[in-house]
Amino acid sequence: MQDSKAAATGSMALRSGTSTKRLGRRIVQNWELYIFVAPAFFYFIIFCYLPMYGVQIAFKSFIPTKGIIGSPWVGLDHFDRFFHSYYFWDLIWNTLSVSLYDLAIGFPIPIILALAFNEVRNGFFKKMAQTVTYAPHFISVVVMAGMIISFLSPSTGILVHVIQWLGFGTPEFLTDPKWFKTMYVFSNAWQSAGWGTIIYLAALSGVDPGLHEAAIIDGASRFQRIRHINIPVLIPTMTILLILNMGSLFGVGFEKILLLQNPLNMESSDVIATFVYRSGLENAQYSFSAAVGLFNSVINAILLIAVNQIVRRTSENSLW
Repeated sequence: MQDSKAAATGSMALRSGTSTKRLGRRIVQNWELYIFVAPAFFYFIIFCYLPMYGVQIAFKSFIPTKGIIGSPWVGLDHFDRFFHSYYFWDLIWNTLSVSLYDLAIGFPIPIILALAFNEVRNGFFKKMAQTVTYAPHFISVVVMAGMIISFLSPSTGILVHVIQWLGFGTPEFLTDPKWFKTMYVFSNAWQSAGWGTIIYLAALSGVDPGLHEAAIIDGASRFQRIRHINIPVLIPTMTILLILNMGSLFGVGFEKILLLQNPLNMESSDVIATFVYRSGLENAQYSFSAAVGLFNSVINAILLIAVNQIVRRTSENSLW
């Protein structure tokens, strides 16, 4: 019995040593690829995984002078405080409504643009239209917020003056809470729509021209060819991007919201991300803001996994 165990142990050690040698040989043979991947690997290790050590302050009463290890544990007190606060449902509603509004407007526009660009036969016009729609993507968030404020200012905004000239009154885009979400969503759609068409145009480039030629011979109109040939090709890409968007539903970017936020539109502009920023950096409630941020991340992870499982059960297109 002991001899057989020793033989099995020796065999496992031999196989382990052989596999290690093979791995080392592959690394030496493909060292250029490993060097190429190294920057991205270390980026995620340093900036994504190592900071996870600090998540524990969400369960502590963090005291900077005592450090993370020396701060006392408080369990789920910060989460309980957030869940029972009077602003909890307002933050959830604002975050969810902005994200769903942005998804409803911003998700289909790149698809429509890609289908339209794919039908354009004039090369010069197509390149010019693509350049015009891509350009806003390269405008920084700070500059974009400044442009929005300049265009929609009640006193100097050119769009406000055009609306007044048309006789529609003076809408308070920057201060009225009812206008904030629309202003944010449509400016975001304008900035990102052109850039979002790239991946859909790449998918459309793989369509067999013979399918369109056969459809034309059969008498199919352009709309019918788009519906029955182009759109089915885009469905896998649309599905993957929808899963990713649903996974960041509660992670609405706070940069533009923070820059456009003011005390008058706070009723509809205060989302979880801006609340975490205000609580953590401005009010120095580090543990409480970490707990709120962790709650936000957990909800996003749950949504990502749930939507991916639903898609996996209903179709063959999923992330895993």
